[in-house]
Amino acid sequence: MDKVTQYHRLTLELTSILQGENNSIARCSTLVCLLAQTFKPRFFWTGVYLVDPNNKKELVIGPYQGTLGCLRIQFGRGVCGIAATQRETVIVPNVHEFPDHIACDSKSNSEIVVPMINSRNDLVGVLDVDSELYDAFDQTDASALESLVAIATQY
Repeated sequence: MDKVTQYHRLTLELTSILQGENNSIARCSTLVCLLAQTFKPRFFWTGVYLVDPNNKKELVIGPYQGTLGCLRIQFGRGVCGIAATQRETVIVPNVHEFPDHIACDSKSNSEIVVPMINSRNDLVGVLDVDSELYDAFDQTDASALESLVAIATQY
């Protein structure tokens, strides 16, 4: 099955599962689980970094699936910190060529990070997906992940 079809099915499934659920951790956990299971093994690490309520310029690890993630990332540092600061999706075909890349796991070779912005236009975190493959993510992934993140942050 092609990834467009997979994303379409995942969108329907996520919308159905999250209907009536208002807990942000439950919503993020469900998003991460469905993505990780749907796109395994292309998605090597899938997780959410949340804006720390005690330090609004730092991300702290949230729900994830994969190997151990970095616990904290400052805004402006690494792919996640840049996506948080710019509030824009960042696709990195080769993380080894990305200035200031934070290597939480040396098996990661490409990455996509999508900012999570709620209905009040507040940045609540970022969705981070890593792959062992180079150039694993494209605009199709970006658009679909942005739509899924929008669903997960509607509460």
